[in-house]
Amino acid sequence: SSRFAHRINGTNKYVSADLKDKYETTPIHVDVNIVTGETLDVEAFKLWRPEYNDAEFELNADGKFLCSSAVEKMSKSKYNVVNPDDICDKYGADTLRIYEMFLGPIEQSKPWDTAGIDGAFRFLKKFWALYNTADGMKVTDDAPSADNLKSLHKLIKKVTGDIEGFSYNTAISAFMIAVGELQQQKCTSRAILAPLAVLIAPFAPHIAEELWHQLGNDTTVCDAQWPKFEEKYLVESTIKYPVQIGGKMRFTIDLPADMPQADIIATVLAQPDAQKWINGATPKKVIVVPKKIVNVVL
Repeated sequence: SSRFAHRINGTNKYVSADLKDKYETTPIHVDVNIVTGETLDVEAFKLWRPEYNDAEFELNADGKFLCSSAVEKMSKSKYNVVNPDDICDKYGADTLRIYEMFLGPIEQSKPWDTAGIDGAFRFLKKFWALYNTADGMKVTDDAPSADNLKSLHKLIKKVTGDIEGFSYNTAISAFMIAVGELQQQKCTSRAILAPLAVLIAPFAPHIAEELWHQLGNDTTVCDAQWPKFEEKYLVESTIKYPVQIGGKMRFTIDLPADMPQADIIATVLAQPDAQKWINGATPKKVIVVPKKIVNVVL
């Protein structure tokens, strides 16, 4: 997409895009390589072309000069051409790959916005941090938890299907969710992190290769066996039931997923919170919607 600086008509003064309605202005194409997000590097703009050397700038209340934007095809005349080599030099090839795949469906035209590069870069740093600290690799041989296995196999299922369907953007989104979950779970288990490195290899091959060798493998990650999805790890062992009493949700309770309905009713009615709201009355009926809700009708 293109970026524009707004010049006040009849002057050599430019106004931040969020203030342009105060004046009559003309939008001027700006080199997207000197704009971060919507913020123009004013000094770089002055040096960009001689006619802008003496330009004046009215900044906004935050001390920034914002540009407006429009979706246009890349063209030298619109100064919106981005050299991939520059992105690779600054962020690495894996960041560029992740960013391009995350933009949207592969068959659709998508606006290029370098602000999104930072998000892809932060994601890869979080991914790396699952394996490493400042003091070195933190991967252990600890047995994975049920939550660890659920996060991994949910990801295997999603990414495998998305690759087959060329839905790379949703695969990247699934990775971001999984990395967040594993961070919260403080996962350091090799049984989870080794297959995770294999999963990301088609998207970020350089970081995957480095992590694969850090994990002690002598062969390339490209020759590793693709992780196999196992449905059993996604089966919920417990269900969190909201309990509605007298038409209002009063509390929640975790119960075994395979608990018979009669036992669900007995367990719920025995809870102190239930007794508090029932207050000695005899329920007219108790409705259990399996794996959804328990409704106590008074």
